Amino acid sequence: MFTLTEVASLNDIQPTYRILKPWWDVFMDYLGFVMLMLAIFAGTLQLTKDYVACLPILEESNKSSSTNPYMTPPPMESSTLALGTTPVATQDLPDNVVHKISTEPKGRRTNLDYQQYIFVNQMCYHVALPWYSKYFPYLVLIHTIVLMVSSNFWFKYPKTSSKIEHFVSILDRCFESPWTTKALSETACEDSEESKQRLIAGQSGPNSLFSDSQEESTSSFQQVLGKNSVKFSAEKIVPEGSSMTILDKKDGEQAKALFEKVRTFRAHIEDSGFIYNLYVAQTIIKTLKLIVILGYTSTIASDINFYHKCKPKIEHLTGYDEFFCTHNMAFMLRKLIFTFMAIISLYCLVCLYALFWLFRRPLKEYSFEKVREESSFSDIPDVKNDFAFLLHMVDQYDQLHSKRFGIFLSEVSENKLREISLNHEWTLEKLRQHVTCNAQDKQELHLFSLSGLPNAVFDLNELEVLKLELIPEVRISAKISQMTNLQELHLYNCPAKVEQPGFTFLQDHLRCLHVKFTDVTEIPPWVYLLKNLRELYLIGSLNSEHNKLIALESMKDLRHLKLLYFKSNLNKIPTNITDLSQHLFKLVVHNDGTKLLVQNSLKKMTSLRELELHHCDLERIPYAISSLTSLQELDLKSNSLQTIEEVNSLFHLKRLTCLKLWHNKIVEIPTNINHLKSLESLYLSYNKLQTVPATLFSLPKLRYLDLSHNSILVIPADVRFPQSLQHFEITANKIEILPEQLFKCIRLKVLCVGNNSIAVLPVSIGQLTQLVQLDVKGNCLDHLPHQLSQCRHLNKSLFSVEDHLFDTLPLEVKERMTAATTVTM
Repeated sequence: MFTLTEVASLNDIQPTYRILKPWWDVFMDYLGFVMLMLAIFAGTLQLTKDYVACLPILEESNKSSSTNPYMTPPPMESSTLALGTTPVATQDLPDNVVHKISTEPKGRRTNLDYQQYIFVNQMCYHVALPWYSKYFPYLVLIHTIVLMVSSNFWFKYPKTSSKIEHFVSILDRCFESPWTTKALSETACEDSEESKQRLIAGQSGPNSLFSDSQEESTSSFQQVLGKNSVKFSAEKIVPEGSSMTILDKKDGEQAKALFEKVRTFRAHIEDSGFIYNLYVAQTIIKTLKLIVILGYTSTIASDINFYHKCKPKIEHLTGYDEFFCTHNMAFMLRKLIFTFMAIISLYCLVCLYALFWLFRRPLKEYSFEKVREESSFSDIPDVKNDFAFLLHMVDQYDQLHSKRFGIFLSEVSENKLREISLNHEWTLEKLRQHVTCNAQDKQELHLFSLSGLPNAVFDLNELEVLKLELIPEVRISAKISQMTNLQELHLYNCPAKVEQPGFTFLQDHLRCLHVKFTDVTEIPPWVYLLKNLRELYLIGSLNSEHNKLIALESMKDLRHLKLLYFKSNLNKIPTNITDLSQHLFKLVVHNDGTKLLVQNSLKKMTSLRELELHHCDLERIPYAISSLTSLQELDLKSNSLQTIEEVNSLFHLKRLTCLKLWHNKIVEIPTNINHLKSLESLYLSYNKLQTVPATLFSLPKLRYLDLSHNSILVIPADVRFPQSLQHFEITANKIEILPEQLFKCIRLKVLCVGNNSIAVLPVSIGQLTQLVQLDVKGNCLDHLPHQLSQCRHLNKSLFSVEDHLFDTLPLEVKERMTAATTVTM
């Protein structure tokens, strides 16, 4: 079943396309939404309250029963109850109530019981009711979806979508081009020397965290055309009083590129009228469809009645052939149908108006005569065909757009622009070429070794991840507020200053921040004021002296921080992380081999769910971890653990499900490890284990066990593997025999026993019917058991074995595994 959100998305056009939607298209979208709500409301009523109630017509029933030898007359005993009565115990009731109950009920008796009435009601619902009464909500829903799709069809059709998208993109850039503003301003104010160029100089805020107080903001133009403020599309609006930057070299290069794009686009689109014809055909089809809907709905609406006669032909089951039925939804359904007809009528009138607009004047010709009269650009050429039609549609939104666009059709304007020498290489187009999709399927831009941050970066509205590396001066301006999708920022050796409006935006939108530094002073102070930050990564040198600098009281403002990551050389856990103790869920410390001596700060992190201490040169499990009652995952990778006798300090961590002790020097596993009752995953790979205790396999919830790359000689034969085990890996050990108990783990999906000394693979491996991955490569096997054919989920791509051993399997088994691999791929 689809949700309302999924249905509504059919009518969700990109906001930039609203510039091509005249008022009637917008109004039709609202009407479609009302129809959708009507369909949902009617469907809800029908599913919850729609039914019919039927009673037999007794006169015809008597006649039929007199001629039917199989029917018996209804019993006339005094105990017979009329329809709707219920037997009541009378000994506990007053005398007057008993008298009323004992009185013979009025009305005419029938020879039907409750189940028969239910059966009759169901039969008559399908026989007596007109089809429109039963399928009205679904028809409305189908009509609404078709109308929603057809209303936006001309945006999505392959032969139009690329042209329209290109047109909107070009129009957007033309409208926002500083050259356009400058050219129109000079034209509008050429008779007034005082208003020719009005500079608005903004100064930065006094707060030193954001920018230097003595440095002025970028000078700007305030552009006024008549009495209207400069605006663009529905989603990008420059309010009154806003400023535009003075034209510089980069702006000139962008304008030059726009001239070329407009010229190329005009040559591409002006030779056809396909978009216009498609829009006209779409509107005509919608109008005809609406007329058809209105016609058949108005004729069928008269059939919606409260009373119905029903002849279901079930006399042999009930004794009656004709029934009198009432439809409880008839009144409401009639009102909904008339409402639907009213909406369709209004929709049809709007479509007729659209057709009137389409045919009342030639829309395949567009003249810039008015623009030529109001400006000094007298050489703006008229356009035709689809180019003209798109401009006519834009005029319905705001005529200012076409006025600004006319500049890029004027050779005079282009010649003026060529006089300006602009050599900056990082245009918006070039930046877009460097935008990639990262592993998390996010739009990412990585800039490095530049002299500064290009302003065009702030025009990449779709950008989600911004990485800046080795840029000596990064100034984040207020324009960053345009990057509404930006959630992740990387500053790699980039001292960054941010203006107050830009900082306000970062406070509200930034979720993840990576800061890489060589000196702790490179960490921007405003980092600790990002109140909505979820993840903070600090990568750089933090020795004991620098720890004092990082322990800022302002870290308390990181009220929503969930993940804190240090990749450094810490001697102790910074004490200021206790400010995050109420909401921090994950703490990661990668210490690059520096010994982590003091961990007392961990004791207060009671909300911590995941803890990673990598390369911290730990020789034993820190006792402070025993205070982390909410801990679910503990990772002590790449330390110097030789023994884990301190594992008993973890026994009361009832939520601990994952323990990673891999890449250490552990030589023995304590026998009391089975007290970790909640443990589901245990990683002990890359250690120095020679034996494993039987208690290790008695963990009741264990699903994942990795003992690979050790020196284990034998697995005890009498152990009972947990039935929940799904992943068992003991690769690169010295195992010679696999215990039979292992193959009773019927839920096992991954079994890796490669690079051991196994001579025989037991035939009981066929019991592992859920096996998906098997690694037996690097052993002393001379054949494979034919029982592998019972492992139906095993395919060759996940079956690691020597080729000559694989050839020992029966032909049908090899073909099945190979075929399964092909299907998986």
